[in-house]
Amino acid sequence: MSNKEIYKKTLTFSVHRLLFNTICVLGIAILGVGGFILVDNLTNKGLIGLAVGVVFGIILVAVISHFVSYTYQAGQIAMMTRALTEGDLPEDVYGEGKKVVKSRFTTVALYYAATRAIKAIFQELGHLITKAGEAIGGDAGSTVGSAISIGIQVVVGFLCDCCLGWIFYRSDQGAVKSTLQGAAIFFKNGKALLRNVGRIFGMGLVSLAVIGGTFFGVFFLIFSNMTDAFTSLRDEILEAGARMNTSIPSFFQNPTNLALIAAIILAFIIWSIIHGAFVRPFILVGVLRNFTQVGMSTETTENDYESITKKSKKFAKLREAEKF
Repeated sequence: MSNKEIYKKTLTFSVHRLLFNTICVLGIAILGVGGFILVDNLTNKGLIGLAVGVVFGIILVAVISHFVSYTYQAGQIAMMTRALTEGDLPEDVYGEGKKVVKSRFTTVALYYAATRAIKAIFQELGHLITKAGEAIGGDAGSTVGSAISIGIQVVVGFLCDCCLGWIFYRSDQGAVKSTLQGAAIFFKNGKALLRNVGRIFGMGLVSLAVIGGTFFGVFFLIFSNMTDAFTSLRDEILEAGARMNTSIPSFFQNPTNLALIAAIILAFIIWSIIHGAFVRPFILVGVLRNFTQVGMSTETTENDYESITKKSKKFAKLREAEKF
């Protein structure tokens, strides 16, 4: 199956994720606006109500997401991996994906334990690059190292998904052992797999420019015609600053600038939702294909595991616990 065919057949997970995330964002917005209106009418301190409503909404969404959203991402990765390794997919891709996730991770706790372990290993190794930059170039090297580290965090997300795919592929062994193998596969074949970096960042920047830029323009156009609303928000900010005896920068005293900030925030949120649901999985198919092909054609050795053991405490700890 081609990358395009796999993407289209697993798109149902993206649609479910989009709907779920949209409902979550709307829920947070409703709670925030509701808190603002309620507290503003009672005490004339609407910003406090807005903050409380938003925080409560985020906590509520985080709890619900913990038990719901993971099935969308994991199920999609499981089905992508099956398509790449077996060359076909079942009729009910969504149902089979959820079934595979539940059979591989019998509890939610086991799933998050595996993903935390994967992230910890790659993040520890990523920090080494930052430290190397600091050692070589002092402050300048630290800046370069930090910039590289930020980029690494983006790549780490895809590597975690690849390791998760490897866990689904190697259903004949435990998740921890598959996690260790996945990390070893990448670091043994790093040069071959790093060709994915261009795809990851290139498509990510295009996505941000097109999707984020479009929604920013739309929101700013709408908000520019809501002068009264943003003037009221400005007044609320000034009142809050006066109560706390804090000077508000002139930038935030301009309703147009507040409209600009609101447009940027909303555009970024919507871009994150759309990018995560539709663009990222499209990128992931190609990254996952390269990873599984290399993994299936490469045999990891004791030396490969020893090399990572010396660099990652988390890897060493898991390996010791697994006696592997």
